[in-house]
Amino acid sequence: MGRTGAALLAAGLLVVAAPPTAAGAATVPRIDLSVLVVDDGGDAVEAVESELRSTGVPYTLVRLDEPGRPVIDAGFLADTVDGRPRAKYQGIVLPNADPFGAGSAESGALAAYEKTFGVRQVDAYSWAHPGVGLDYTSDGGYAGPLDGVDAAVTAAGKAGPFGYLDGAVEFEDNSPSVGESYGYAGRPREGYTSYLDMPVAGAGGGRASLVGEYAHDGRRELVVTFAYNQHQRQFRLLARGIVEWLTQGVHLGQSRNYFSVHVDDVFAPDSRWDTELNCTPGDFDCGDGEGAGTTPIRMTAADAQYAAQWQQSAGFTLDMVYNAGSGEAWKTANAGSDPLTTQLLADRAKYRWVNHTYTHPYLGCVQDTSTVPWQCAKDAAGSTLWMSRAEISAQIKDNHNWAVAKGITVDRAELVTGEHSGLKALPQQTVDNPNLAGALADNGVKWVASDNSREPRQRAVGSALTVPRHPMNVYYNVGTAAEMTDEYNWIYSSKADGGSGVCETHPGSTCLDGPLDPATGYATYIAPQEARTALGHVIANDPRPHYVHQSNLAEERILYPVLDKVLGDYRSLFADNTPVVNPRHRDTGYELARRAAWDKALADGKVTAYRIGATVTVQAPSGVAAPVTAPEGTRKQLFLGTAVFGTAYAGQRSAWAKPESLQQAITLRLPA
Repeated sequence: MGRTGAALLAAGLLVVAAPPTAAGAATVPRIDLSVLVVDDGGDAVEAVESELRSTGVPYTLVRLDEPGRPVIDAGFLADTVDGRPRAKYQGIVLPNADPFGAGSAESGALAAYEKTFGVRQVDAYSWAHPGVGLDYTSDGGYAGPLDGVDAAVTAAGKAGPFGYLDGAVEFEDNSPSVGESYGYAGRPREGYTSYLDMPVAGAGGGRASLVGEYAHDGRRELVVTFAYNQHQRQFRLLARGIVEWLTQGVHLGQSRNYFSVHVDDVFAPDSRWDTELNCTPGDFDCGDGEGAGTTPIRMTAADAQYAAQWQQSAGFTLDMVYNAGSGEAWKTANAGSDPLTTQLLADRAKYRWVNHTYTHPYLGCVQDTSTVPWQCAKDAAGSTLWMSRAEISAQIKDNHNWAVAKGITVDRAELVTGEHSGLKALPQQTVDNPNLAGALADNGVKWVASDNSREPRQRAVGSALTVPRHPMNVYYNVGTAAEMTDEYNWIYSSKADGGSGVCETHPGSTCLDGPLDPATGYATYIAPQEARTALGHVIANDPRPHYVHQSNLAEERILYPVLDKVLGDYRSLFADNTPVVNPRHRDTGYELARRAAWDKALADGKVTAYRIGATVTVQAPSGVAAPVTAPEGTRKQLFLGTAVFGTAYAGQRSAWAKPESLQQAITLRLPA
């Protein structure tokens, strides 16, 4: 390398170093990008902690009731690095405004620290009183249950940390017999800016605050005056804004609102639930199953046309998870005619496509169905019999090649096996088929689906990684709302009410108060409940796809009311700057893998990140991408010059970032 190249290299490395500590510069403190969480064991702090953890924000947890816990004093909060004052935490989360007691040394240390370094504090759950900038609730406010309350983001909230919301924040009211939330709404005093308020009755009416910022004594507190847990919608809607306010919009970690829907068994018929037998004919545990229940459910050309039209009107893309061989068998059995396949192929560019194996066989152990439940077959020596590597590989390859020959764009790295088979399936199959990993490698598969209800964590299968999927409670074996309700009643009704009674014996289930009306139960109970569950995943930074079956797009097309409600509710809650992100199978796999690597780097203490003035520096282990969120206008330092940082989402810029070429750290330049 010549003199010029060496000089440029030196310049490139200099831009990632901390600013010099000469006279004047040393007065600008270093603020480490980490949060201190003081935990009293309550739901509110746990909820805020869960948001930090799930989005990748590093934090230190101090449990108030833990013997020998560290004392929060000046030395715990700050020190000096390279001659520069260092604040160890960019934000403080407390259970309430003063968990250590008025006048305590720890309260004094925190107050002094926040004032010195401009660090903000979240009071996770407080009652309304002058100490947090609010009048008592007896002075025109409210104290009591909040179930079903129509709260709203204020103009200040929209202009500030909650600008990603459209405005309405309705508190959940899922059961008329169970109190789900309680809180205090107070009228603001001087120094208090309300971000979320609610209407109050009584003299003068008007509105009182539930969330707001209290500026006093050179400090800022975000005051939340209602109880909540990490799963409640009202918290999930506000969680992003709480973190953005706490960190002043600059932090490690990022989040998106994800929603993808896999439609399994495309081209194949699905068996139908028999409302008389209370099982699915064709399944080995359903006897002979003679009768109407044996009529399969399969989309028609009209159903395919409707799916394409729905996608366009909904602004949403479905993932068609296909079994080409099953479609070919259907065509052969119907005199060579298959209008459904013709229509889907005509619209092939409108969908995303994922390999589901050629004929949907069980890819795990050989199933011995002579007993109920089935068990893995064994040879004479007592060894488990497995589907072979060659058979698994052929199922993957033949399905992929069929799609390519038909002009379908399909990624060979993506795979969903039938029933997630080949992977371990408790209780019968306690390990993966030992032939599965090799077959995946033979076909270049990097991302193989798993069932999130069984395996929520991503894991390796040879050189591939799993992509957990959420099962939706819209069953594979129903084509009508009445059939869906009948099967739902069988599963979730007590024996006394004519159900299977599984809800009484299974520890993870509960029973319905009474069977649902077959004529109305799906529309009034099942579909809204499933939409609420799915929306909960969407707004929890959960990229895992949901999966349903082609039968749900057939006959009465019962999936669409669920999807319409999820998307409709979402768009009524979020501003246009926060759209639903619709990742494909591989993108979800990448996202989960990056998160796992980042979480490990944090757990190993191998991440250094801090802010000095308008410069942010992030160092992570080589090869590990760092999730970083910053305000609009932020630029990333390049070897020469700068570039716009990240992508826009929810009013911020964020990205999984790595150092640029010839750099050792990520360096961001914040807007003035």
